Amino acid sequence: MTAAPAHSLLVVDDEPDLRTLYELTLVREGYAVDTAGTVEEAWAMLGERTYSALITDMRLPDGTGLELLQRLDEAGRSEKAIVITAYGSAQGAVEALKCGAYDYLTKPVDLRQFRAVVASALGRGVAPATRPASPPAVPRRRATDPPPVPPAPPAALQRLVGQTDSMQQVHAMVAKVARSMAPVLVQGESGTGKELVARAVHELSSRAGGPFIAVNCGAIPENLLEAEFFGYRKGAFTGAVDDREGFFQAAQGGTLFLDEIGDLPLSMQSKLLRVIQERAVRPIGAVSEAPVNVRIVSATHRELGEEVHGGRFRQDLFYRLNVIGIRLPALRERIADLPLICAAVLERIARDAGVTPVPTLSAAALQRLSAYAFPGNVRELENLLQRALALSGGEVIERDDLGLPDSAVPEPVAPLLDELPPRPASPPPEPPGQAVPLPSDLQAYLDAVERDMLVRALERYRYNRTAAGASMGLSLRQMRYRMARLGVTAGDGLGDPG
Repeated sequence: MTAAPAHSLLVVDDEPDLRTLYELTLVREGYAVDTAGTVEEAWAMLGERTYSALITDMRLPDGTGLELLQRLDEAGRSEKAIVITAYGSAQGAVEALKCGAYDYLTKPVDLRQFRAVVASALGRGVAPATRPASPPAVPRRRATDPPPVPPAPPAALQRLVGQTDSMQQVHAMVAKVARSMAPVLVQGESGTGKELVARAVHELSSRAGGPFIAVNCGAIPENLLEAEFFGYRKGAFTGAVDDREGFFQAAQGGTLFLDEIGDLPLSMQSKLLRVIQERAVRPIGAVSEAPVNVRIVSATHRELGEEVHGGRFRQDLFYRLNVIGIRLPALRERIADLPLICAAVLERIARDAGVTPVPTLSAAALQRLSAYAFPGNVRELENLLQRALALSGGEVIERDDLGLPDSAVPEPVAPLLDELPPRPASPPPEPPGQAVPLPSDLQAYLDAVERDMLVRALERYRYNRTAAGASMGLSLRQMRYRMARLGVTAGDGLGDPG
């Protein structure tokens, strides 16, 4: 007796020949398949039963596949959705992923890729055979009952320490985007934990059992990028004595994390775009492409929108990578999380060093840390606490163990600005017989004032551009621009301004 298929699928397409092709392909894979030709016909069938997945064309006679996705979302349906878009329609693919599609395919559909995407979508768990008529009853709480204990977050999210609103938003976004194949772009300053976010997305997804390959795009020499990313065949060039896999092949079935994606040269950006579009790579020296099943999570400390505007990053690649964006706040923007972060970091450092009990921070030490700008964010905090733990020798880390000189603690910006003479609301009256001198070159005069303020701010913050700029309300990019425009360089007696 033949076992019933484990998964049932609904295919929606208005072309009978394509419906038949998709149906035959899926039936051979052991799935039960129903078909529909319109949005309304598909929705009527969804009202009668629950499917494991929905495969729909983007353009239908009475609407679009996105309308079906929106209805699924509004009804709280469990079906995973795969959308088929016209070839080269990047905007359609992006819209589908943003509407909650698990993945997308482009026409003409490659049947091998079609089978792989469907298998990946269904590999997340056992599809329900029927939808329960009503959710199980929840006992009503009495006024005297203790408040319910919220469930502990998954281990992948526990590493992203923080209870501020900004970090809770990051947690919620990670948990949400992990359910699909949509590319994710993580943006934030250096040291904020972008790789932790990428690992959390991977570990909460259906690909958790697959490999997680992390690549620092800025650390690979330009002439080796193609070989490292796509691999090569024996004899492809001098020194290629064996076949070698690239990062994409190594991440097969898992997640490829491209850190500092903004550092890729334009020539490599075009090759990466083709791989993302075609889902296939051709190793150096090979004559044909091989399909890859990889989810892309990328990260950068740059503002890629500005890089696109400046012609340094391809706009089409930016759209492909930035389907879902996650922005990590800087540590100085969530200083209320500092006690939790310090406790977690000290526990990990003490465990690795075999130190018991885990040291704690004194109130004075925590106050000193709370007043620091942390241009290096959590990475800088970890290094600082590791040094303090090594030097303290006790169970309590005191203020002096931190090794932060007084000049490292940011001072209010007001005193620096107050040193400038106040600007009057209206020109002062000229003394009888005496004219107030005016600059012969107003722009040069203003540039000199601005340059002086930049130099003094850099000196005050030990030539740290991030902290100096933040004290005057400037981002690091704005600070760099002003320093370059006004010629503030190491030749002015400044150290390395980085």
